[in-house]
Amino acid sequence: MSTDQLSPLIADLHLLTVLASTKSFTEAARRLGVSKASASMRISELERTAGVLLVRRTTRSVGLTEAGQHMVSSMQPAFDRISESYTGARDLAGTPRGLVRLTAPVALGRQHLAPHIATFLKRFPDIHIELELTDRFVNLANEGFDLAVRHTSTPPETHVAWALCETCSVLVASPDYLRRRGVPAHPSELVAHDCLLYLGDHAGSWTFVRNTRRKAAERVGVNIAGSLKANNSEVLRDALLAGLGIGLLPDFSIPVEDSSNRLAALVQVLPDWQVQGFFGERIYALRPWSPQVPKAVQCLVEHLRESFAGGFAP
Repeated sequence: MSTDQLSPLIADLHLLTVLASTKSFTEAARRLGVSKASASMRISELERTAGVLLVRRTTRSVGLTEAGQHMVSSMQPAFDRISESYTGARDLAGTPRGLVRLTAPVALGRQHLAPHIATFLKRFPDIHIELELTDRFVNLANEGFDLAVRHTSTPPETHVAWALCETCSVLVASPDYLRRRGVPAHPSELVAHDCLLYLGDHAGSWTFVRNTRRKAAERVGVNIAGSLKANNSEVLRDALLAGLGIGLLPDFSIPVEDSSNRLAALVQVLPDWQVQGFFGERIYALRPWSPQVPKAVQCLVEHLRESFAGGFAP
C-alpha cells in the first residue's frame, strides 16, 4: 500500500492503538473525542480495508486478534514518537499550553489539591486541567492520564515519581467519645472500643509499633471492630467528629486546629504508637515513564512541589 493510500487510514490506525490500551470502545471514544458508534464503525471499516479481523468483541470486553496485536505492536512506537515530537515542538513555542489529565484520591483532591489547581490555572491560563478524583487504583497509561497524585511508600518503578511531601496516619477520636468510653493506654485495649475502619486488605486488624529509639521496637497486633467501614477518609472523619468511635486518618484529613471550628474537635489516641500498613509515607506526583515530559506537566509538578512543600498540619 502506498503512502497516499495509507494516509486516510492513519486516524483509524491510531484509534486501534488507543483501543488496545483501553480495551473499551467507550473509553477509547472518550479519549479521542468521538462517539462510541463512530469508533466502532471506523474499526469495522479498517478491518474491511485490511481484509482481516483485528478486534475480538464480546458483551463484556474488547480484545485484539493476533493480527490486531501484531499491527499495534508495530505501530505503537511510531505513534509514541509522533506524539513526543509534536509535544516537543509545541513546547518550543515558549508559553506552556495544552491539556493535562490528572487523577487523585477524593479526600486529598478535595481538601488540598483543588485550591492549588485554582492558583495554578490563574498562573498558566493556556494550560487546561481535567481532574478526576477517585479512590480506586487508576492505570495511568491505559486510561490516558498524564499525572497522578498519590500517597504511597513505594512508587512503581515503571513511573517517574516526584516527592511532594511526607505524610502519616494518625489514630484519633472526639473528646466526647473518650469521655464516655475512656482513653486507651495500650493498643490491646482497643478490642473494647468501637473502631471505625478504612476498607482495605487489613480492615479487620491494626498492627502497632511503639515509637522508640530502641532497635527492637515493640509490635502489637489487634483485631478491631466497629459500626462503620468506608473507603473515604472524609466519611470517617465526620463519623469520628460525631463521636462514633476511634479511627485512623491520614494527616491531610485531620482538621487544622481552629477554636471557632468544630472540625478541630479530634484528639490523638495512643500517641506513643504508630499503626503500620495504611496509607503511605509520602505524597507523590506520578507519571508513566517517557523520554520527554510535556512542559505543561513539568509546570504542574513544580507548582505542586512548591505548594505541598510544607506538608500537612497535624
